[in-house]
Order: sequence, then C-alpha cells, then structure tokens
Amino acid sequence: MTDNATALLNRDGLPDDLKVLYARYPRADWNSVHTIGELGAFWISRHDMFRDFGRLLRGGLDDLREERVTAERFARWFAPRLNHFLGDLEGHHQVEDYQYFPLFAAAEPRLARGFALLEEDHHLIHELLERNAEAAGTFHRDLLTGSEQMPYSRDAYAAEADTLLRGLMRHLEDEEDLLIPLLLDQGEARFGGS
Repeated sequence: MTDNATALLNRDGLPDDLKVLYARYPRADWNSVHTIGELGAFWISRHDMFRDFGRLLRGGLDDLREERVTAERFARWFAPRLNHFLGDLEGHHQVEDYQYFPLFAAAEPRLARGFALLEEDHHLIHELLERNAEAAGTFHRDLLTGSEQMPYSRDAYAAEADTLLRGLMRHLEDEEDLLIPLLLDQGEARFGGS
C-alpha cells in the first residue's frame, strides 16, 4: 500500500530507493549513450500516444470553450476520440498488470515495490477513468440536446479530465523511469524483446 507521499496524485517522481537503475541509465542518456531496443521503443510510443491523445482532448475542449468550434461539431469529434483513449488506456494497463509487471518485478527484486506502486496507480487511474467517462457522458448529452446545463457539465468534465491527465502523465513518466533502465540493464531479450 502506498503512503501519502508516493500516492499518484501527490508524488513528483519515483522515490529515491526505486531509482537504483535510473542512476546508471538516466533519461538524458536514452538513445544517445544507451540504445533503447524495440520493446522499450514500443512502450514509449504507446505512452506518447496517450500523451498526444490527452493534449488533443484538452485542446478540443479549449476550442469549444473559446467557441472556435460549434457544440454539434465538437460532440461528433469528441465521443469517438474519448472512447478510443479510455479503452486503449484500460487495455494497456491490463497487459502491464497481468503480463509484464510480474515479469519485471521478478527480474529485479529491488524494483518490485516500484511495479507494485505502478499497479496501484492503475487502480486509481481506473477509478479516474470511470469518473471521467461518467462526466463525459453527462457533458456529451448536454451538448447533443443543447441543454443550458452544458457549460456546467463541460466544466465538470474538464475538472475530471484534468485530474485524470495529471495523474496519467505522472504515471507514464514514472513507469518509463522504472522500466527503461531495467530493459537497458538486463537486455530486452529476457522479456521477449529483441
């Protein structure tokens, strides 16, 4: 169980005791001093996709707020993108929790607590995803019906989305800081990579 300092929405990075490999393989050296293989590159590309989707959704909401797009057009654009984002994120976390994190934790016992921390993050992110989807549903209905409540449901959704994205961005960075040094240290072949 995490303490308050390591809880996802409170921390500003991994605790020092989980940076044992990161000290040897800092982010600044990835792909300059140390070459990331296919598995690590794939992982980062998936994370970058989530970052890009987060920026895209946030930007779309700003466009609606600033009336650069109509409510009708935004509603058609918003729903499929949000559903794709939420569904992909949930699937990604399931693969990590059930396939990769146990494998990584067994490979480097000093990092086992870190992978348990990331799994706890997934539980909180799942709760945030559910809250986000519920707020998005209300907001989307208000958009489609032209409800006078739309500015309020939009702002409620925006608050949920900001919390989700803040936690997600922290999680993605921490996961990379734990995972990529492990892959660089032990080689990707051990984990099914090349």
